[in-house]
Amino acid sequence: MNVTTRLVTAEESVTPPAEIYIKRGTPQFMRVTLALFSAGLATFALLYCVQPILPILSQAFGVSPAASSLSLSISTGLLALGLLVTGPLSDAVGRKNVMVTALMLAALFTLLSAGMSSWHGILLMRALTGLALSGVAAVGMTYLSEEIHPSAIAFSMGLYISGNSIGGMSGRLLSGVIADFTSWRVAVAVIGCFALAGALMFWKILPPSRHFRPASLRPRSLLINFRLHWRDSGLPLLFAEGFLLMGAFVTLFNYIGYRLLSPPWSLSQAVVGLLSVVYLTGSWSSPKAGAMTAKYGRAAVLLASVTLMLAGVLITLANTLWLILPGMMLFTAGFFAAHSVASGWIGPRARRAKGQASSLYLFSYYLGSSLAGTLGGVFWHHFGWPGIAGFITLLLLLALMTGFRLRSKKL
Repeated sequence: MNVTTRLVTAEESVTPPAEIYIKRGTPQFMRVTLALFSAGLATFALLYCVQPILPILSQAFGVSPAASSLSLSISTGLLALGLLVTGPLSDAVGRKNVMVTALMLAALFTLLSAGMSSWHGILLMRALTGLALSGVAAVGMTYLSEEIHPSAIAFSMGLYISGNSIGGMSGRLLSGVIADFTSWRVAVAVIGCFALAGALMFWKILPPSRHFRPASLRPRSLLINFRLHWRDSGLPLLFAEGFLLMGAFVTLFNYIGYRLLSPPWSLSQAVVGLLSVVYLTGSWSSPKAGAMTAKYGRAAVLLASVTLMLAGVLITLANTLWLILPGMMLFTAGFFAAHSVASGWIGPRARRAKGQASSLYLFSYYLGSSLAGTLGGVFWHHFGWPGIAGFITLLLLLALMTGFRLRSKKL
């Protein structure tokens, strides 16, 4: 039987001996950490570089805030759909090759988007960027769950998520500031070059997989694994958690710029871009949350993180900038901590086809981004910021309910 097409059975997916895992503190661990950190950084920079310039795009192409948000929502939507293919693909052909190819393509599509003269051209390039990034998002999580020693998975996943947070900050910060002094086209081109350099570094330093075992790409095998994931008592709850968390997060950052650019503050585009430094709280909270799970348990840390998000969004209802900024910081720290715990839970929970399980989590995660991020435009149009805050609060209350169900099942 061909090794690249056979179905990996439960007996064949027995956990390898602990001594052949990559352990924390070793040179290989540092290489993996740096490589996946750079991949997460580049992914989120490419994905969210348009978020602070949504008002500029509205003005440049004569579209509404909700329509402008499509430049982000279409990326996350295609990313979500792509995950249904790239996760299983990585289960069949390997992790590193899929990630390297995907990251380079995403950087090239971003560079092409900087030269588009029509709104539909922009949307097409953003759609292709999201589709390409699907080959990084789930596969990175799966690589870590396979190669890192079990005692360090939560910590390494936290570091990977912190790369996401710094990438999100860098993309927003650079595009917001550069667009204010030059143009949005220059800003997007700079982000594309930055990501291409990150992709090349990732390719050079990431160690090859040692524990990867190819699984079948036959539809019947994929369907069997798909049904197993959804029949699990915990995985569907984690998928729902990803949908709610990301929906809340993207909604806040899609529309906070519109609020701060308007009276009574009327901040400049550069200042609004600089507010992306709140993402640094996520680079601290994600590895911290991963480490805390060993002491307090995943469910407890997840619930505390979602509660922090809820407190943060309620604080943003204040009419003073000196309270809005701390509210954004609390919200961001809570989000990255919660996402770190939930995403790090997928690999240990999934018994087989871990790439597919990670893909399903991130499919839900980015679907929440696309649906809630666009729907938020309706709340902004009709109710302003109180409507946005109310919508986010509803999503977070549902996330808390899901977290309590996870805890009650003692998963």
